[in-house]
Amino acid sequence: MTQALHQLDISLLKGVGPKMRAKLHDYGIRSIQDVLFHLPLRYQDRTRITPIGALQLGQDVVIEGKVVAADIAFGRRRSLVCRLQDGTGTTTLRFFHFSAAQKQQLVAGTRLRCFGEPRRGAAGLEFYHPEYKLLAGDDPVAVEERLTPIYPSTEGLQQTSWRKLADQALGYLEQHPVAEWLPPQVLPGRWTLAEALRYLHHPPTDASLYQLQEGQHPSQQRLAFEELLAHNLALQQLRNETRRFGAPALDGPNDLNQQFLAQLPFPLTGAQQRVSEEIAADLASQTPMLRLVQGDVGSGKTVVAALAALRGISSGFQVAIMAPTEILAEQHYHSFCGWLEPLGLSVAWLSGKLKGKARNAQSELIASGEAHIAVGTHALFQNDVEFARLGLVIIDEQHRFGVHQRLSLKQKASIEVGQPHQLIMTATPIPRTLAMTAYADLDTSIIDELPPGRTPVTTVVLDNARRDQIAERLNAVCAKGQQAYWVCTLIEESDKLQAQAAEASWAQLKETLPNLNIGLVHGRMKPKEKAEVMAAFKAAELDLLVATTVIEVGVDVPNASLMIIENAERLGLAQLHQLRGRVGRGSQQSFCVLLYQAPLSRNGRQRLSALRDSNDGFVIAEQDLQLRGPGEVLGTRQTGLMSFRIADLQRDEDLLDGVKDAAEWLLKQRPEHAKPLIERWLSDRTLYASV
Repeated sequence: MTQALHQLDISLLKGVGPKMRAKLHDYGIRSIQDVLFHLPLRYQDRTRITPIGALQLGQDVVIEGKVVAADIAFGRRRSLVCRLQDGTGTTTLRFFHFSAAQKQQLVAGTRLRCFGEPRRGAAGLEFYHPEYKLLAGDDPVAVEERLTPIYPSTEGLQQTSWRKLADQALGYLEQHPVAEWLPPQVLPGRWTLAEALRYLHHPPTDASLYQLQEGQHPSQQRLAFEELLAHNLALQQLRNETRRFGAPALDGPNDLNQQFLAQLPFPLTGAQQRVSEEIAADLASQTPMLRLVQGDVGSGKTVVAALAALRGISSGFQVAIMAPTEILAEQHYHSFCGWLEPLGLSVAWLSGKLKGKARNAQSELIASGEAHIAVGTHALFQNDVEFARLGLVIIDEQHRFGVHQRLSLKQKASIEVGQPHQLIMTATPIPRTLAMTAYADLDTSIIDELPPGRTPVTTVVLDNARRDQIAERLNAVCAKGQQAYWVCTLIEESDKLQAQAAEASWAQLKETLPNLNIGLVHGRMKPKEKAEVMAAFKAAELDLLVATTVIEVGVDVPNASLMIIENAERLGLAQLHQLRGRVGRGSQQSFCVLLYQAPLSRNGRQRLSALRDSNDGFVIAEQDLQLRGPGEVLGTRQTGLMSFRIADLQRDEDLLDGVKDAAEWLLKQRPEHAKPLIERWLSDRTLYASV
């Protein structure tokens, strides 16, 4: 029986000894199929020779000529300089790193073929360290017959090695055909998988270099479709696995919800009502709810979460509410205590900083079932935390947690209870492309309406050199009885360095603005100290709050109308938008000042301009996706969740609807095709396999 390509070890390929095999294994290449799916990043056109007289800046070219002079030049850096002539013109080859053997080779009269990019030099156009080979005699030598692929690589693996491996792997396709798991019913276009792989490793001379570089060639689109489909199927499998065990129907009486709504000082918006009804319908089912609620900053997601929690409690179950940071978790804890304790309900608190007897007491409340709700950070899913009857898990700012962390809370439910329902909330609007890929295992609701009375925040971008003017503006705002934030940012993630930066700014501002009451909050303060400062700011006892980005989420002070963010160019768009959402919560005109340190990079300028020009979280999220990529936007850069070999979420957005339809069709008509497709594209990821 013929072995499948994925079963053939790379050691079968010529030139792959133990050392090379180990390097390839470290890089995730284990089988001959892996080599075929290790696709080129880009291509070079070495199929034609360009006359030296026709050279243009910025274009990779092949040139051919005779060395007419070769000398060592002693300038700022010692270099070997060769003058090359072909009858149409003369150019210079310059080597800063060269050997004695090279110097002996590159002598007058030697005929060379070179490949590289000409740059402007002291004596006209020059090539720095071009690839070259010596040509014997004057007879013409054939050029490359196809475009030259450039592969993604790692230290110790040269491009020539990758090309030799790919050439050999393509030879195996004849005897060991690659399995075609996409039937004609879902396959877009006419390209088979084998045809697409051959084309991409060996593009012919007439291939469109532009199409290939842009990822728009039909062969690339064929593979991108399959890769996106594999990701979608993996998440659908995860969803089906989660739902296989069933869940408790949370359809208890509505009394608690009505009491809660009666005590709120404001009516729900239409969007809050709609999303609450969608959640209630899910909770009433014995299939586990898997719902993502998106809502821009200030849209009222926490109230919607409270209504969902009360559904669980009125049905006799416990609810866990998890947030990624201490300050956000504390904010939720205080909110839920204020809302639910008047209804006779008990709220427990767990965080990493809670130790000893205090932690044991809270854990006991949760384990005994006395606590109706447990609010906390990642401490909630640690092994020693047990729930009596966990029926609903609410996770805020899910993109800050790994998928493993989100799903590990579901294991806290006992077997007789079934899977807990899951409600995921985010104030970072997720672009459609990411929602259809990274969150394909979740149903989505959007709170697309802000409470009445909110005024849009005006954003201005200023050079750090204008700090004195900002101080004057601060004085004027606080003199009118309004409050302000001053946010300090650092590139380093160190709490200690962040705290030092905040303390320095706080001391400087106290000196500059002696008439203002200025508070300070940062991640290294004790929870009690932070809570006291935040309470003082909320009570308007402080005019200005100097803080690190710990105040990004969860702080609601309607009287704050001005925010200054130092070094704003260092933060991502989503984080800047979250920070800006701390102002504009009252009826007065609010401002956000983005201070930057000149000179600004092009990317930094684009990000700050995008924020200045829009208050729409979804528009900003799309911009963030384009500028930073999906891995960073989701906070999953290290997990491998959204790293694609060939697909690109912006470029291939038009494929996503077809991918979704194909996934549904395959799971119904050819469910046995799902596993091999997932293994082909995600074989080295443990993400989906173990959650």
